Amino acid sequence: MQLTLWDAEARPAQSGRAGDAARCLIARLSALGLPRFDTIETHRNRMVMLSWVPGRRLRVHEGYAEAPDEVLRAIVRFVKPGTRRAIRLEARRIFLGYPAEDHAPAAGQPRRPPRLAPGDETALAELERLHGEFNRVHFDGRLGRIPIRLSTRMRTRLGELRMEHRSGRPIHIGISRRHLRRDGWKGVRETLLHEMVHQWQAETGRPVDHGTEFRRKARDVGVTPRAVMKTD
Repeated sequence: MQLTLWDAEARPAQSGRAGDAARCLIARLSALGLPRFDTIETHRNRMVMLSWVPGRRLRVHEGYAEAPDEVLRAIVRFVKPGTRRAIRLEARRIFLGYPAEDHAPAAGQPRRPPRLAPGDETALAELERLHGEFNRVHFDGRLGRIPIRLSTRMRTRLGELRMEHRSGRPIHIGISRRHLRRDGWKGVRETLLHEMVHQWQAETGRPVDHGTEFRRKARDVGVTPRAVMKTD
């Protein structure tokens, strides 16, 4: 799917859910400092997540509409004129690490529930148990129940809170399978609690970010604000 969001003549975006996602994406990118392009388009081509001609045309995967601000800031840095090569390469690593295609499957490709791998049922049951325990201990039982998923696609991030882009309602918490294999339950417990702080932000109407309020709450519940995979 290809959708023009904004061009030199300021033509309106298409209507419907795709148009809503596209408008949300361009509004967020613009707020984060996206440079001017004559035409901006979204697509669902999983082979090329982003392409651009400076000042003229930007094509970006629609699934980034639900990405956290850190990922969108990386896109802005990547396409901004004058960005140094090292910074551009790091920005590319960040936005390619986000599973945009999960949020906007290709046309004709229905969104499927995640496939369970051997051992997933046991791990997911433990994650749900930990969520309930942490909710009682650290949040006075005020957080809502939320689905928890294990993701193979998260290669640099440890976890994520996915939210509905229009309402900001939390949809599910994702935990990296690689993180579980590499860091074990001690690391995953901290990551789950980190994402629950984001859930608390979302459910109490606060900005979902890693700002001062997040860091304060994270310290209160006993976690460090680490959000990406450590490398050897």
